[in-house]
Amino acid sequence: MKKSALLLLFVFAACTAWAQLAREEIFADVHRSAANYYAYPTPKVKLTPAPKGYEPVYISAYARHGSRWLINPDQYVKPLQILKKAAAAGMLTAEGQQALVAVDSVYRMANKRFGELTEKGARQHRGIAQRMYKNFPTVFADGAVVDARSTVVIRCILSMTNECLQLQAENPRLRIKTDASYHDMYYMNNEDQPSIQRFRHNDTIKAALAKAWEENVKTDHLMSVLFRDAAYVRDSVNVSSFVNNFFSVAANMQSCDTKLDLYRFFTPEECYGIWKYRNLEWSIRYGDNSLSKGMMPYLQNNLLRNFLTTTDSCLQKSVPGATLRFGHEVVVLPLACLMELGDCGKQQGGDANLLAEKWRNYDIFPMACNIQWVFYRKKNSNELLVKVLLNEHEMSLPIATEQAPYYRWEDVKKYYQKKLARFQIPTEK
Repeated sequence: MKKSALLLLFVFAACTAWAQLAREEIFADVHRSAANYYAYPTPKVKLTPAPKGYEPVYISAYARHGSRWLINPDQYVKPLQILKKAAAAGMLTAEGQQALVAVDSVYRMANKRFGELTEKGARQHRGIAQRMYKNFPTVFADGAVVDARSTVVIRCILSMTNECLQLQAENPRLRIKTDASYHDMYYMNNEDQPSIQRFRHNDTIKAALAKAWEENVKTDHLMSVLFRDAAYVRDSVNVSSFVNNFFSVAANMQSCDTKLDLYRFFTPEECYGIWKYRNLEWSIRYGDNSLSKGMMPYLQNNLLRNFLTTTDSCLQKSVPGATLRFGHEVVVLPLACLMELGDCGKQQGGDANLLAEKWRNYDIFPMACNIQWVFYRKKNSNELLVKVLLNEHEMSLPIATEQAPYYRWEDVKKYYQKKLARFQIPTEK
């Protein structure tokens, strides 16, 4: 009865996390509307103690790089050009002038740093490392081996470097190895799978996204705030492109240390509407969504296989340790869905409103998002348990257990092996 009660309590806690409406969450903190630009929120959770006699011995993880500048210069340049042109024509309001100054300032900060890690992004990974060391000290005991690997992208390499430097500072006796090579890209960030990617693009998806934009993205208020004349906007501004880029700059400004703020030009409802559109787009492009035939999570089939094989190999060693991988949100999101962490793996549809109350991208892939498999061994035994953390929060798995969030490793391994073995790419066009 006691074990059943604990399981019910865990399930209730997991469900309660989704009970608050997405609108309420975004209204409470508009930064959540940034979706993949959302700065990593420091977790404030208490982890469930391990069953009696078990202690952590190994961690296998994949993490996204920390906060960064926008990758595409056009996201800064295009709205800046439109605002400058309007200013020259005398068509900016006082608020529009303020927006121009802010966009120009953040562009100057980002110039020649596009896509690079910010100082905040470095701090995020140092904080993750500190908490990892504090929560699982036996994994990082003297002589423990940490194998850290990154994609070949500099922001990911620097994220790995900051996390490893912090771990080394916590315990100088760790044996840390780092690497970043095209040799590992087939599982670290394998986007070159056209047989799967083709399901991202069809007329049904285009129609669903067009409908979501039309229903949710309202632009009249923002245009009236920034520009003096509606006729000028109609004739001289590509509104959808401007709003998309301007909002991206606003959303990503939380990635750097600045008091500049573009969110103030949007109402919370406008931010919520743009987020709903982007939430659907991310679900279709990288999540388990019926419009993309549920194929997108399998972009990470090689990575999940790597988790399985690397774990079995590392657990044979006589010393504790960790395998740390550093990459991108376009990996973490489908991987979380493939692993079926919490509600991540529940297949969704093409209705942006229904999706918003079932599946929220900002909970899955903020900057520095991470998935950690933490393994526990019972003293004087080969029996292994594993629990999985998403952004340092304990997650449920689609596997039976009487001691959630802990699962028998053999049960977890068999479940994922069978899932991968059943995977087939549909033949229809």
